[in-house]
Amino acid sequence: MRAVGMNADSARRPAVVMMIAALGVVFGDIGTSPLYAMQTVFALDHGAVRPTPDDVYGVISLMFWSATLIVSIKYVTVTMRASNEGEGGVLALAALAQRLYARSRRVAVLLVIGIVGVSLFYGDSVITPAISVLSSVEGLEIAAPGISHLVVPIAAVILVLLFAVQRFGTGKVGRFFGPIMLLWFVALAAAGLSMVVQHPGVLRGLSPTYAVGFVIAHPFIAFVAMGAIVLVITGAEALYADMGHFGRSPIRRSWFIVVFPALYLNYLGQAALILDDPNAVGNPFFLLLPPWARIPMVVLATAATVIASQAVISGAFSLSRQAMQLGLVPPLTVRQTSEREGGQIYLPVVNALLFVGVLAVVLAFRSSQALATAYGVSVTGALVVDTVLLVVVARRLWHWRGWQLIMTAILFGGLEVIFLAANLSKVLSGGWVPLLIAAAVLVTMTTWRTGRQLVLAARRDIEGRLSDFVEEVRDDDVRRVPGLAVFPHIGKDTTPLALRANVDHNRVLHEHVLIVSVEAVQVPHVRDSDAYSFDDLGYADDGIQHLTIRAGFSDDADIPTAIRAACAMQALPGVLAEAQPVSYFVSHGNITPTRAPGMRRWRKRFFVVLAHNAADPAARFRLPSRQTVTMGGDVDI
Repeated sequence: MRAVGMNADSARRPAVVMMIAALGVVFGDIGTSPLYAMQTVFALDHGAVRPTPDDVYGVISLMFWSATLIVSIKYVTVTMRASNEGEGGVLALAALAQRLYARSRRVAVLLVIGIVGVSLFYGDSVITPAISVLSSVEGLEIAAPGISHLVVPIAAVILVLLFAVQRFGTGKVGRFFGPIMLLWFVALAAAGLSMVVQHPGVLRGLSPTYAVGFVIAHPFIAFVAMGAIVLVITGAEALYADMGHFGRSPIRRSWFIVVFPALYLNYLGQAALILDDPNAVGNPFFLLLPPWARIPMVVLATAATVIASQAVISGAFSLSRQAMQLGLVPPLTVRQTSEREGGQIYLPVVNALLFVGVLAVVLAFRSSQALATAYGVSVTGALVVDTVLLVVVARRLWHWRGWQLIMTAILFGGLEVIFLAANLSKVLSGGWVPLLIAAAVLVTMTTWRTGRQLVLAARRDIEGRLSDFVEEVRDDDVRRVPGLAVFPHIGKDTTPLALRANVDHNRVLHEHVLIVSVEAVQVPHVRDSDAYSFDDLGYADDGIQHLTIRAGFSDDADIPTAIRAACAMQALPGVLAEAQPVSYFVSHGNITPTRAPGMRRWRKRFFVVLAHNAADPAARFRLPSRQTVTMGGDVDI
C-alpha cells in the first residue's frame, strides 16, 4: 500500500520550511509552559517554595536539568531513533517492541503497557488545552484588570474556534501557526534576555550543584516543587507522537536551535525577576514585561496556547488511528486532510470527545492555578511508560548491554518516578481528573479488544468452514450470476456471513467471488510490493478466491483501490480485473450479550454500545454505496 508518512515531497522541502511548520504543531505544548510553570512552583502548598536565592536557584537548576535529561536526551536524542518506520508515540513504540519480541511471552504484556501509556496521553490531551488557554487569557488580570471577569468566557470561545478548525488539517494549521510560534519563541527569548542582562548572576542556576544542594537542604520542599517542575517537560510525549507528521530532523533542529534556548532564557529571566522582586511570584511571566507590552503579549500568548492545544490534539489523532488499526478501539471515521502528507488526518469523533472534555474542565476549574493541581499525573505516568518501552526496545533494536539498560532506567526512569510520586499527592485536589479519563480509555480499549475476540470466536461457529460451504454449493442447486462479488472478511478459513446469507436467502452465487482480508501489520506503512497476497484456495474452478491486503497502522484500508492496484501489479488474475459488474457484500451480525463466560455482563453491554457506534465498515473500506449490500445474522457473546 502507498506509504502515508513523510514522503519524497517532504524530504525535498527546505529544512527551514519544515522547521517552521514543526514549530506550528509540535512545540506548542512545551513552548507555552513558561506561562504557568514558575508561577505554579511558588504557589504549591501555600508557598512552600520561597522566593529566596537558594530556592530560586534550586528551582531553575531542577527545571533546566529536567528538560535536558528528559526532553533533549531521552526524547529528542534517543527515543526518536526508535521510530516505527517514521511514526512515533507510545503505541508505535509498543508495536515496535511487540515485533522485536514476537516469539516471546512478553508480547501481551507489552501491549498492555502500550494501552496504559496511550490512556494516560488522552488524559493529558484534555488538560493541556484547558490550562494553556486559561493561563494566557489570565494575562488580562494584570494587563486589563477591568475585564478579568471575562477570562473564562473568552477562553471558552477560543477553544470552540480551535476545535472547529481541526477539519482543515494539521498541515494547513501548521503553515499558519508556524510563523506565530517563531514570533512567540523570539518574544520569550527577548523578554528573558533583558532581565538576564540586568542580573547575569542568575546564570549560576544552570549549574547542577544548585539542584543537588536544594534537594539535600530541603528534601520535602524539593519534593513538593517537583510536582510543578514537571510542567516544563509537558509536551515531550506529544513531540514524539507528532514525529510522523514532520519527521525526526525538523523536530530535532527546531528544539535545539529555537525552542530550548528561548524557553530557558525566559525561565532565567523569570527567576531573575523573582530574585529582584519576590512579590512577582504572583505572575512572573507577564510581570517580566514592561506595561506597554502586556496586552500584545496576551494576544500572542493566546495564539501560542491555541497552538499548544494543537500539538496534543494532532497527537491524539495519530494515536487514535494507530489504536484503531491495532484493534484497540472501534473503527472510526478518518478523514485525510492532505493530498501529499498521509500522516495529516482528522478524526471527527475524537475531536468532538476532546472538545467536550476540555470545555468541561475549563468550566469546572475556571483558572490555570486550580488546573495545575490536576496536571502532571497523566504526563508523568506516560513518561514512565515510554521509558519502560524504550529500555525493552533498546535491548533488541540497538543491542544495548546490561549496564546501558540499567543506567537508562535509573537516569530517566528514576527522575520520572520522582515526578510521578510528587504528582500523586495531588490526586485528591484535582489529579483524579486525568486519571479518570485515562481509566475510561483503558476500560474502553480492553473491552473492545476482548469483546472483538469473543465476537470472532462466535462468528467462526456460525460461519463454518469455507471448504464445507464450497461442497454444499457444488451439491446444491445454486444459480451462478455474472460479475464479481467482493466479501471483506477476517480470514480465508471460514465463510463470510454475507456470503452464506446471500446463498441461503437469494439462492445465487456470483461467477467470481473474491474474499478480501485486511491484515493490520504492526508497522506504520506497507510497500506496494508487500501489500498484496493472492490465494486461489484450491477453488479456482468454483470461482472463489482470496486476497490479503496488508495495511500498516497509518495506512488507509481502501479495498476498491487496493483491488485495482493488485490487478495492475498482476497480483490478481486478469479475469477478476475484467469481471463486471462488481458488487460488495459486508457481513453484519446483531450482537447479543449473554451470560456466557469470557467477559463481565456490563462490559459485554458496553461492547455492544461501542459496536453500534463504530464507523460503517463500508465507509471504512471505501466501498461505493450504490454497489454495497449488508447481510448477516445474529451473534451471541
